[in-house]
Amino acid sequence: MLRIAVPNKGSLAETAAEMLAEAGYAGRRDSKTLHVIDAQNDVEFFFLRPRDIATYVASGALDVGITGRDLLRDVPQQAREVQALGFARSTFRFAAPTGRYSTVEDLAGVRVASAYPGLVDAFLREHGVEATLVPLDGAVESAVQLGVADAIADVVETGTTLRQAGLEIFGPVIIESEAVLISRPGDAEGTERLLRRLRGVIVARRYVLLDYDLPVELIEKATAIASGRESPTISPLQDPKWVAVRVMLPRTGINQVMDDLYAIGARALLVTAIHAARL
Repeated sequence: MLRIAVPNKGSLAETAAEMLAEAGYAGRRDSKTLHVIDAQNDVEFFFLRPRDIATYVASGALDVGITGRDLLRDVPQQAREVQALGFARSTFRFAAPTGRYSTVEDLAGVRVASAYPGLVDAFLREHGVEATLVPLDGAVESAVQLGVADAIADVVETGTTLRQAGLEIFGPVIIESEAVLISRPGDAEGTERLLRRLRGVIVARRYVLLDYDLPVELIEKATAIASGRESPTISPLQDPKWVAVRVMLPRTGINQVMDDLYAIGARALLVTAIHAARL
């Protein structure tokens, strides 16, 4: 069986479980369950701390796993990133008291607090900077105020929390993170099917089907507005002057596309969600 590591809690857990369910895999009924066998799909699920998943997969104890790119890069033994999954996005930046530092080079010899010391240390070394890493697990923005560190490296969303702590962002982006599927060295049997299914879920979440009726003479104009991933499917109607059109389009901006098609003469526009896909 393909052995899959899944986050058991935290921001990654719920969406990862939903994604696997949409891909046709069995989930766990009890949040305390740590091991589930899905015999129908020939897989085993191990529910682990997100921070530990990269270690288990890199060691070969498990075949694949879902974790954050930040957590993957934070461990010394690297598993292989196979597919970005499109959720749990975050940005890592340096921050310090206003006006104290402006570049990453300014951190030479400085104490830098982070919940991701491995990731930050690797980034600093890539830039030729030697600093003292202070490992913390949460509430990193308080480290400077409490005198534990001179600067921090942490997830930044709006920056409001940092400003409230008297800190400002500086230097380059450390990493753009999101949930990723990772794999152990070598290819385990069943990985390709899992990957294909997850990619189908990603497509289903990003795209919709748009159906509408259209006068024949407007096909070229309509195709210019909404050409789809390849090209629209066009079917004749009982009235020879009209056709039915079906097209696969990104979910984002679909209402504007509908407005534009209606404006040129399309009618009976209907949007349908995609529940599964293979492209």
